[in-house]
Amino acid sequence: MFSLLSRFILWVLGWKITGQYPSHLSKVVVAVAPHTSTLDFPLGVLVKSAGKLKANYVGKHTLFEGPFGFFFRWLGGIPVDRRSSHNFVGATVDAFNREPHMHLVLAPEGTRKKVDKFKTGFYHIARLAGVPICLCKFDFAKKEVFFDPVLFYPTDNEQADLDYIWNYFRDVQGKNPEKGIF
Repeated sequence: MFSLLSRFILWVLGWKITGQYPSHLSKVVVAVAPHTSTLDFPLGVLVKSAGKLKANYVGKHTLFEGPFGFFFRWLGGIPVDRRSSHNFVGATVDAFNREPHMHLVLAPEGTRKKVDKFKTGFYHIARLAGVPICLCKFDFAKKEVFFDPVLFYPTDNEQADLDYIWNYFRDVQGKNPEKGIF
């Protein structure tokens, strides 16, 4: 029921989902960029629902406090406290090793602000857990969510890998283009 409603809302708003979500995989990191607006979250929720995708995301721990905390957890959220250094990468790799099915959606920027480079947590999680990365574009200019069917497997050359991923998302227009990857 929610899936049909979500597909209808995306259609009314003019959005399309293209490419291929890696639902055939039991474990994957989904790197979504550019992340320039709070509207990325409801768009992601609609895409998850429309495609009946079983995926989790991480969010600022404050989202999970108060009366709406249960709602964000119900949507698949995992709270992260960014105020102090916790071993997020190690804990997430442990979760990948422990869970039989885990699709984790992360924004490589780690923020909605303009960045000059990606944070590396998403990359190290995938590398250390031995799982591929699905690159996903939220292109507001085209009103398209594109899941690249060609999966990215981290290598031993971190800088080359991160340069490739940065350039992959270059010039994709987010909701706030001035905060995008150029």
